[in-house]
Amino acid sequence: MNNVLDFAESFLRDCFNISIPIITVTDILEIIIIAVFLYELFKWVQSTRAWMLFKGVLIILVFFVVAALLQMNTILWIGEKLLNAGVIAFIVVFQPELRKALEQLGRRNLFRNVLPSSWTKGELLRYEDSTKNDIIKASFDMGRVKTGALIVVEQDVKLKEYERTGIDLDALLTRQLLVNIFEKNTPLHDGAVIVRGDRIVAATCYLPLTESLGISKELGTRHRAAVGISEVSDAITIVVSEETGKISVAIDGRLYHDLDKDGLNLILSKAQVIKEEHEKKKKEKKVESQETEVVNLSDAKSDGEGDSNEE
Repeated sequence: MNNVLDFAESFLRDCFNISIPIITVTDILEIIIIAVFLYELFKWVQSTRAWMLFKGVLIILVFFVVAALLQMNTILWIGEKLLNAGVIAFIVVFQPELRKALEQLGRRNLFRNVLPSSWTKGELLRYEDSTKNDIIKASFDMGRVKTGALIVVEQDVKLKEYERTGIDLDALLTRQLLVNIFEKNTPLHDGAVIVRGDRIVAATCYLPLTESLGISKELGTRHRAAVGISEVSDAITIVVSEETGKISVAIDGRLYHDLDKDGLNLILSKAQVIKEEHEKKKKEKKVESQETEVVNLSDAKSDGEGDSNEE
């Protein structure tokens, strides 16, 4: 095998002046990292409006390549002078998309699956089962009578910025309170409510509208606001359509339509996974400690019986 490689290397070097580089494990790892980065970059660009701007930039680059081939020196000189300004223009034009990408990257908890659960206890508590059930019941109660609603369930990313746009409530979440807030012609029905833990912290909150081109034109402002807040945070946003009464949920920039009670329950339950795992581990530790105490008591009892027998 080595002889074949040596022959191929000498042939390429003598005939084409090409040498075969030595590839190490580090080189392979570096290639994989660059490939993944480029794949994620193009995937991100294609999923935003930056794709149209990116195609415009490619057209300009093709134009300058043609100018270089035809030796149009004046055009090349202008392009060289505009290159430095083009970098700044690129940042200015793509600023919303770059900010969104960095926010999504910052929301990812890279250490949750690596660090022990005892290191992340601040993230373990979400909301009680009663809160989850009240949200589900209120959503379908409002859907039955076609009352529009927008419920934002806060996760790790705090929504203080959007909470300040509404009216402070700080009230315990109940089924009746949610239905009453979104009742038509009431002072608090317009806008979104923000839920933090087991409490409604604010109502009539204004949310950012999505600029995604993939959203259907038939959807209204509520659905666009739900997708918009899910793009800039990790919140779970529940939408009750005023026209159809159907339930939709926005998560991570995606909208899931026409959910039933089981589907909504599954989504809200996933937000409690960390808490459930923590409680499960606490129960397991409690059982283990009880078993250890039983074993110790049995050992002590057997030792006592052995001493009495010896006497």
